[in-house]
Amino acid sequence: MDTRGSILLVDDEERILKTLSRALRDDGHDVVVASSGERALALLDERDFDLLVVDNRMPKLSGLELIRNIVEPPDAPCPAIVMMTAHATIESAIEAMKLGASDYLQKPFDVEELLVVARRALENRKLRTEHRYLLNEQKTQFNDYGIVGSSTAIQGVIDKLGRVAQSKSTVLIIGETGTGKELVARAIHDRSAERDMPLIKVNCAAIPETLLESELFGHLKGAFTNATANKKGKFSLAHGSSIFLDEIGLMSLSLQAKLLRVLQEREFEPLGAETTEKVDVRVIAATNRNLQKMMAAGEFQQDLYYRLSVIPLEIPPLRARREDIPGLVEHFIDKHRRRAGKHIEGVADEALDLLNAYDWPGNVRELENTIERAVVLSDGPVIGLASVSLPDTGATKPGGLPSTKLHANIEWAEKESIRQALEKAQGVKKDAADALGISQRALSYYLKKFDFD
Repeated sequence: MDTRGSILLVDDEERILKTLSRALRDDGHDVVVASSGERALALLDERDFDLLVVDNRMPKLSGLELIRNIVEPPDAPCPAIVMMTAHATIESAIEAMKLGASDYLQKPFDVEELLVVARRALENRKLRTEHRYLLNEQKTQFNDYGIVGSSTAIQGVIDKLGRVAQSKSTVLIIGETGTGKELVARAIHDRSAERDMPLIKVNCAAIPETLLESELFGHLKGAFTNATANKKGKFSLAHGSSIFLDEIGLMSLSLQAKLLRVLQEREFEPLGAETTEKVDVRVIAATNRNLQKMMAAGEFQQDLYYRLSVIPLEIPPLRARREDIPGLVEHFIDKHRRRAGKHIEGVADEALDLLNAYDWPGNVRELENTIERAVVLSDGPVIGLASVSLPDTGATKPGGLPSTKLHANIEWAEKESIRQALEKAQGVKKDAADALGISQRALSYYLKKFDFD
């Protein structure tokens, strides 16, 4: 484990500061020195340190008093603490430990002794930090199933998935990219009777079509070129548990037929096998596509759709629950400031207005990426406008209009009208053109002009 870290060294004797700081720097640490408790407090307010090494006997503010100042309130970020004293007594050592010191050194001591104590204190702090992070991640994951939001729309999803989890029915999760479909699938599994078994996940979009059948159902040695050994498929691994099939709308028609058989008969044959394998598995599928339109176009099997959508769960896009944005922003700031080791207290009002006004085509995933970037780029405790980077569209500007320029506002109005028409028409260009009162040819021009996907 790397035990190097940032150290604040505090002593009122200049000679000691020079000697000890040089030794700590030679050992690979980032060292800042202070010759008084008051100066140390000011430095601790300006930045975070991994370790505080402080002398007890100093004029005005003693080492014990400095420690009392930094350990209150109890949940405030605090460095590991090592106390140095030339007047060690059992009482001062006990009080230092009670206040939070991990060790103490009695003057005079060897420099090597300080280096060993510093490494041990930094290692213990790193382990405690990792433990707190894991506990926080666990709490985040299981508090309301890991889904952040108090809006009626998202609370309805949370309520429904809680009831769905108690059954073994097949679930179809529908939602745009980045809305949290996998999070909902994990929440269902984590509250099911099979929660002690792993949730087997398959991203149908990430696996080439030629390999997806083998990935799902497995194969025998020699079933195809490069099949040099038997392989268990994901359905076999999910026996007695749940399998999550993400991006189900991208599955080929031939593979859809084989999946339908699994759902109907609870059996399948691995590639190259002549025997049937029985399986007891719950299927949770997800898609960002309109499967009903795909059925009408002959791209998705009707029987499979009805088998998958025994219990449909629709996840609302972020723009449909804007009241959740401030809570999500706070959640992601807390998550990423810990990872980045940054002291971020919040977001400026004007930056939050910008985040609230944006339409978030990438939904919660895009919001998290934006906040992570802002945390990294922020040079102060409050995230301002300069740290928030969004695509330069009219939707990113508070108050609706992108600027005071007439030409820019006209383009924004055109683009926004087309976006809304496409959304209401669910991507059908003919219906969108009719709603706009323009021809399909004109709509195609605008789609190309504004780079719509």
